[in-house]
Amino acid sequence: MCATPEKPLHSFALTLLGIIVLAALPLRGRAQTGSPAPNQADLGARMEVLTRSVEQMQADLAQARSEIQQLRDMLAQMVRSQSGPPAENSGGERAAASPEPSKIQAPAAHISEDDWQVLNAKVEEHEQVKVESASKYRLRLSGIALFNVFDTAGQIDNLDAPTMAVQRTFQAYSGSLGASFRQSILGLRGLGPAIFGARTSADLQLDFINTAAGPYGGVAAGLVGLRTARVQFDWSNYSIAGGLETPLFSPNSPTSYLSLAVPAFAGAGNLWNWTPQIRVERRFDFTSSEFKLEAGFLDSTGYSVSGFNVRVPTPGEYSRQPVYALRLSGNNRSEDRPISFGLSGIYGSVRYPDGEVVATSGAIVDWKFPLIAKLQLSGSFFRGKGLDGFGGLALPSVQPQAYQQYLYSTAPILADIPVLGGWSQLKFTLNSRSEFNAAGGIGARDAGRLRASSGLNPFLASVPSSNRVFFFNYIFRPRSDLLFSAEYRRFHTSQLLGGPAAAKQIGLAAGFLF
Repeated sequence: MCATPEKPLHSFALTLLGIIVLAALPLRGRAQTGSPAPNQADLGARMEVLTRSVEQMQADLAQARSEIQQLRDMLAQMVRSQSGPPAENSGGERAAASPEPSKIQAPAAHISEDDWQVLNAKVEEHEQVKVESASKYRLRLSGIALFNVFDTAGQIDNLDAPTMAVQRTFQAYSGSLGASFRQSILGLRGLGPAIFGARTSADLQLDFINTAAGPYGGVAAGLVGLRTARVQFDWSNYSIAGGLETPLFSPNSPTSYLSLAVPAFAGAGNLWNWTPQIRVERRFDFTSSEFKLEAGFLDSTGYSVSGFNVRVPTPGEYSRQPVYALRLSGNNRSEDRPISFGLSGIYGSVRYPDGEVVATSGAIVDWKFPLIAKLQLSGSFFRGKGLDGFGGLALPSVQPQAYQQYLYSTAPILADIPVLGGWSQLKFTLNSRSEFNAAGGIGARDAGRLRASSGLNPFLASVPSSNRVFFFNYIFRPRSDLLFSAEYRRFHTSQLLGGPAAAKQIGLAAGFLF
């Protein structure tokens, strides 16, 4: 295509030469014959030849302009698209015509130098931001490098990402001061080809909140671990997705940068636990709103507290039945003042080693809507039984040597005790840089049933009957890739024995988004 514009220029040169020759013929005839002027017939023939030459020249110029414009469009499209690496020739070597592959040499007579400088600048920028993939499809890198500093009063279950307060033992510490980068997140998103008319994509997220790497600083570093992974197919009104992700019946999450790797209210009303699932979504679009019907199969963790280092089936997997989930929701499709409501139902079963099967079920409501200008309310509420594996409730502390006893005698009783919980958040957006969030959550078991069952199983007396968490934070974003946050949060966890445990934490966060 780059050689095509040379043809019109070559025709233009020949045409111009022909005009000069035709114009010179009358003058040379007069010089040789001395005739004062050619006859009328010769003059008409020459004028006709000249007219045809001019018309041909105009046609060639128009064609040249069209092909130059096509060349510009093609190059601009090449810059905009994020395709794979340049193709290699049959010998495995790249074309050696240009010493700098990232720059395109400009033909001197076709495109102005200014246009080519702009084009080369765009190509260089494209090469800098492109993430190379083994395939020719686009791959996008994202994440946040998050630094947290926190001062804690009392005792909590996890210093980096606490979910509840724990009883302080005799002569135990009354507080601590710490810092960590463990809640940093790394994400990859790939955009694949169209298959059966569907747009394909995949997401992968990693965090560093897992077990500490070792005694020499590893306690603050952590190990990298899989957070979420998903493959999705999107049609105009349908979607099919499968992977490890947030349960489809819990789309909302509180806003906190002190609890990011493990979401806020993870043990106090937030059904967050990433769960293997397959879901299908059907969308019904209207002028200013959208309704969605989602159905899915989830792999229930089902009280899988375990001290084993190998992967063994959970009680939910022993039942050989997935958790069935259905969600109906609607939203107004507005980014400035979003409104959404959802109603979900789930059903499943868990089977324990002694052969006992316990049904699990629950109903969940979620919402997000503006109250007044700059003020938004969001949250979720659930009620059911056997939902401990999805989060939202404070889990008991089980030692590895006591796991078998817990699995045979304690877990079946817990699975049959009704639970309820939820959380709600009030967000005030001052402007594009500043926002304030106040939120509270609770996860509770039926205290009466728990107390009655503790007579048969003394371990139940140490199971948290309720867990309440409250936080208030301020988030400042001086630019789109930088944020700072200050947060205060309080934990209040109740048990049947020993009275409630309370803890407070004040923290600062600084994050760089990429």
